[in-house]
Amino acid sequence: MKQLGTLGGGNHFIEVCLDTENFVWLMLHSGSRNIGKELAERHISTAKSLWKLSELPAPDLAYFIQGTPEFAAYWKDLKWAQTYAMKNREIMMARLLKVFNKMFNHREPFKPEVAVNCHHNYVALEEHYGEKVFVTRKGAINADQDAFGIIPGSMGAKSFIVKGRGLAESFNSCSHGAGRKMSRGAAKRKFTREDLARQTAGVECRKDQGVLDEIPGAYKSIEAVMKNQEDLVEIVAEIKQVVCVKG
Repeated sequence: MKQLGTLGGGNHFIEVCLDTENFVWLMLHSGSRNIGKELAERHISTAKSLWKLSELPAPDLAYFIQGTPEFAAYWKDLKWAQTYAMKNREIMMARLLKVFNKMFNHREPFKPEVAVNCHHNYVALEEHYGEKVFVTRKGAINADQDAFGIIPGSMGAKSFIVKGRGLAESFNSCSHGAGRKMSRGAAKRKFTREDLARQTAGVECRKDQGVLDEIPGAYKSIEAVMKNQEDLVEIVAEIKQVVCVKG
């Protein structure tokens, strides 16, 4: 309860953005606040304990069998963590809107034209090609027909609000963001604070050593990523941050 409605660190952010028509977008990115990771590690440990090393090519390939108590416990906790992440984002966005109501619009409540809250790095039970299957989207989001999604760039690059095209061959999926092209450690070794300030020019954000691993140069080109998935999504809005808050 104490951390419900909080941002977290790493690539998590809260942003105020403008689109190409100067409409304001409020965007944030956060997850289950480490609870999902803690639960996953415990279940992975349980899965490894169920198998002999000789039965698997590698210990990290240990798995649960559907219909067992262990699988049921894992599925229950996984869905709980995903629900927690969704609620965490809902609360943060409500607080963000409340702050904006104090500063703008004569304190009248805003009525957002579009509201999008989409999962990333998650598992869903879906039907594809006539079968019920578990789909794991790692670094991906759902791009079902007309489903809204968010594809962020980096703290100095554009982001995109999209609608899915429902391409069956992609299991109705698209990328979650630009994606890193170098590790956090490599980014810290390659870039300086001066590089960070230059690459985030025009954006009100942290420009200190603590967020150097989030420098735009450590990420792939969001324009190239969007070009490569034109068959997966339709662009609804192209947005660029003017304020970026990092945890």
